[in-house]
Amino acid sequence: MTVLADIYTRLPDSIDDLPPPPSAEAVKEADYRSRHWSSSIPGPLKPGSPEHKRAIAAMFRETFNPYRPSVIDWPKLEPDALKRVTSLPIWDIAVQTEGKARLRMAAYARVVDDPDMKDAISRNAWEENRHKEVLSKLVEAYGIPMAPEPAYVEPKDVEWAYLVTGFSECVDSFFAFGMFKVARVSGFFPAALTETFEPVMQEECRHILLFANWLAWYRAVMPAWKRPWFELKVLAVWAFLIYERLGLARTVDADGQEHTQDNNFTVNGTKEMTSQDITLADFVQICLTENARRFSGYDPRLLRPRLAPNIARALLFGLRLFGKKPDRAAQEIAVAA
Repeated sequence: MTVLADIYTRLPDSIDDLPPPPSAEAVKEADYRSRHWSSSIPGPLKPGSPEHKRAIAAMFRETFNPYRPSVIDWPKLEPDALKRVTSLPIWDIAVQTEGKARLRMAAYARVVDDPDMKDAISRNAWEENRHKEVLSKLVEAYGIPMAPEPAYVEPKDVEWAYLVTGFSECVDSFFAFGMFKVARVSGFFPAALTETFEPVMQEECRHILLFANWLAWYRAVMPAWKRPWFELKVLAVWAFLIYERLGLARTVDADGQEHTQDNNFTVNGTKEMTSQDITLADFVQICLTENARRFSGYDPRLLRPRLAPNIARALLFGLRLFGKKPDRAAQEIAVAA
């Protein structure tokens, strides 16, 4: 069953059918539009209101960035840079995560009745498919060995699967923003590579912005009798995600080679990306700064994901009580262009 076929009603049937921007100026303009958006609707955007719902859908539709994975010019890397990139224990999980996300979101979009939300979540699924294409092209360009991908099976409980994907992206993206900033400033990733991959990172910001506002809207319009069961499901999702991140993921390829993937690389892998002494307090502060920067261009009336930033602030407060506050290294990385 091809679930993705259902979401191509207002986007090209193929990712590579997107018309390429005609000039460098057009590319720059598309990138700017993907990061800056405000609704023309006056007044507050109260979750559950028609205005809030229309604003969410309009934001996601109007900030679309039409880049094409097949025409990305992956930069040639020097041997040491190539070794650093190919040795990261993330690529199998990254590709498989996007593969699951595209299927889960497309499956959930099929059962959504509201046309605005259906359109937004369908577009999200299409973009998750494009993320997988980007990662596949990167893996191919740099000869990164990969374990065989598992079969992607449509979930039986599509709401559960959508919640798992959405909450997971909210947490992972928060730390990925900081890790990507560290990798760029430290030179772990060459500038040309980070510039090439930057649209994908900002797209993740749009995705979790959509999820946070969908969640608030969904809770607001949900019948009261359904709310307790839904909140229990949310708690179960968080329990599952915590359990999932307690260990390493291991897969074996066709040649019998074991591939070990770190489920928490965005938290644990930062020290590998810089020669500077980055403490936990430093990294948390960098994540908070980057998270705020990436969301800063969107209408402030739209809700932002709050759990990961709030936990990070609480952790930072606790660290400061023990004299472990961010030092100059964090400040220099956070403000670097």
